[in-house]
Amino acid sequence: MSYLKFDKNLLINLDQSLPKEMLRTNQAGAYHCTTLVGCNTRKQHGLLVLPIPEMGNKAHVLLSSLDETVIQHGAPFNLGIHRYRGGVFSPNGHKYIREFDCESVPRTTYRVGGVILTKEKIFISHENRLLIRYTLVDAHSATTLRFRPFLAFRESNSLCVANDAINRELTPVDNGMASCLYPGFPTLYMQFSRKPTWVDEPNWYNGIEYVKDLERGVPYTEDLWVPGYFEIPIKKGESVIFSAGISEAKPRSLAKMYDAEIATRTPRTSFYNCLKNAAKQFYLKDGDKMYVISGYPWGVVLARNTFMAVPGLTLSIDHRADFEKIVDTASQALLDFMSDGRLSDRIQGIDLPDIPLWAVWALQQYAKNVGKDEAKARYGALIKSILDYILANRHPNLQVDGSNGMVRTLGTSMPVSWMNSTLHGRPVIPRSGYLVEFNALWYNALRFGASLEDEGSADAVRWNEAADKMKEPFVDMFMNDGGYLYDYVDGTYADPSVRPNMAVAIGLDYSPLDRRQRKSVLDVVTRELLTPKGLRTLSPKSYGYRPAYLGSPEEREMALHQGPARPWLMGFYADAYLRVFGMSGVSYIDRMLIGFEDEMPNGCIGSLSQLYDGNPPFAGRGAISHATNVAEVLRTLRTLKRLAPDN
Repeated sequence: MSYLKFDKNLLINLDQSLPKEMLRTNQAGAYHCTTLVGCNTRKQHGLLVLPIPEMGNKAHVLLSSLDETVIQHGAPFNLGIHRYRGGVFSPNGHKYIREFDCESVPRTTYRVGGVILTKEKIFISHENRLLIRYTLVDAHSATTLRFRPFLAFRESNSLCVANDAINRELTPVDNGMASCLYPGFPTLYMQFSRKPTWVDEPNWYNGIEYVKDLERGVPYTEDLWVPGYFEIPIKKGESVIFSAGISEAKPRSLAKMYDAEIATRTPRTSFYNCLKNAAKQFYLKDGDKMYVISGYPWGVVLARNTFMAVPGLTLSIDHRADFEKIVDTASQALLDFMSDGRLSDRIQGIDLPDIPLWAVWALQQYAKNVGKDEAKARYGALIKSILDYILANRHPNLQVDGSNGMVRTLGTSMPVSWMNSTLHGRPVIPRSGYLVEFNALWYNALRFGASLEDEGSADAVRWNEAADKMKEPFVDMFMNDGGYLYDYVDGTYADPSVRPNMAVAIGLDYSPLDRRQRKSVLDVVTRELLTPKGLRTLSPKSYGYRPAYLGSPEEREMALHQGPARPWLMGFYADAYLRVFGMSGVSYIDRMLIGFEDEMPNGCIGSLSQLYDGNPPFAGRGAISHATNVAEVLRTLRTLKRLAPDN
């Protein structure tokens, strides 16, 4: 039985099935995303969505959907579903769905009278091509399948409006048709493994609504172009494969291509396997470079998210080579910036002040997996460059205070940390001065760098002295009478908000806090921030608590870091808990992960959302699949596996 399986009782109930989404990527930037019943509910949904280099590598929806129709005795039964203006669903193809499962590939089973038809979708790795295999499992009379493509050719965050500027021409290709609606876009090739009949029936389908965008308070209605439809007769036991791509395929190779791709898949038969599959969806290969997509469906390549997520996305699933490729790509961008201020044209935010600190943390996780000797051999020079760069005060917005050895930054006019929500061009949370996680990461980086060197070497002595210098000032500055850590200190102001950044400080391998102090902070985090979906971004007892990420864009931006829970913080919480309680804490952390396993059949099935409401029922919000969340839960699973009795 599949780990992710849904029956007709759930699927025909749109209130239950529409909130459930599925995602597939090709690890080269393209993706397919929709709901389990195939009704697009976001403008970013689509059958084939891919980045176009000539258009700034932004994702563009080429093929929005493909409506299938079963024809028997001249009677059509349309399996598609769209929501139109006024909340009207048409056609109502979901009523024919009998089952959806997602063990190896997404498979939908339809039943129309005596007809049983399955639909299976798979992306070809590193190629902008989606394959859909239709199999007629059972039929008692002659059956024909009709396929009606809905074309968009637009940026994924925009909407299409009916217009006369489209190119209506279709180019016949082997077993299909090719179309390009606007200049500058790649050509879309729609082909089948068998020769279809094409029927011209050009029309705009107007007023298609996306309910998720309606809920978010952003434009939500568009028009899509349907140039006609394909028809193919099919017999019981036969399969036909549809290909959508930006290069022409050889129809005879589609079946072989499909079988070869499916053989590489890890079945989603467990919590771990679901997250392992989700982890690989964030990989982005571009020639000899490799990146991490921050999330779907509107993620980009971010420096901070890359270094925060890369250990969990790679090392935790035994993909060491991928870690090295991703880090080699990102570290070169970081070295370019440290050298002469050059900014990457692909990795955003490489100039932010905490990027070097997170980079060292990522390399520390690598050392824990492969050993310090190998880590030093490969990355020792990089670590030394980073530490000396910071100590020399060469970063434009990260300065070492000569009096106490701590690092400070300016964040009043623009956000500098991961709590980066902005409103009207200003940070919602103006964290500035001495930030608690910045200084904890800095202390940890110094100690880790020194641990790689021979004891008594010049670098080890220098870095340990820098760490010694800031140890007591850190405790004096951040530890307060409430038993927890101030979030940031700017001049005479110490922010008393109870936030999860202090969990980073107590979860790192090297911390300025002793065990008693760590436990005190851990108790506050557990009491006020811990939820089944990670740590709240603000305690309910703190001023400005907003647990739900709902409302207008402005309201959501205000709430983003004011209460909703983040799963990635559970990685640092688990590290801290295990350091304080040792092996006796293993079963507790294992139980806490149940909250994440419960999310596998919810939201984007098999993955974790960007954030969750801070109050019950802890609904998932934001991006439907988020790299740092998947990564840190995987890293925690790997930690628990290491601590298992048989290991």
